[in-house]
Amino acid sequence: MRVLGIDPGLRNLGWGVIDVAGSRLTHVANGICHSAPGAGIGDLAARLLSLHIQLTEVLRAYVPDAAAVENTFVNKDAVATLKLGQARGIALLVPAQFGITVGEYAPNAVKKTVVGVGHAAKAQVDHMVRIHLPGVQIVGADAADALAIAICHAHHLQSAGRLNAALKRAAG
Repeated sequence: MRVLGIDPGLRNLGWGVIDVAGSRLTHVANGICHSAPGAGIGDLAARLLSLHIQLTEVLRAYVPDAAAVENTFVNKDAVATLKLGQARGIALLVPAQFGITVGEYAPNAVKKTVVGVGHAAKAQVDHMVRIHLPGVQIVGADAADALAIAICHAHHLQSAGRLNAALKRAAG
């Protein structure tokens, strides 16, 4: 199974693709979609369109079977939170356009799955992603976070698969 993780951001939207075979995880690709600021009016719309186009190309190129997006957190700047939410909308929309169900995870859940601690630092997340995916060349912090989201989703999908198999065996 191929899993796409997406770390939403308006300026930098991280993405990471892994292959899952049993308990084995393999790095496929990672990157960052950048949206350049425009000239004022319509700037947000242009940025969102840019992210949509770039993320669509990622899905066309790597054809994932599953996708996951990190939930946004609310911060003190309401305007920034709303804009981030719109970028997150693009991160949810593009996989849905390809018929892919999207998992959603809180940042602490991703960190707990990958690092073992819900309040891990970015450096710890990066380090553990490198341990889970030996030899990976990560293009930036946003891509590392996206790979962590993909790893988290892979673990949750595996757990759900084992649970369903156990329930089927128990039902006879």
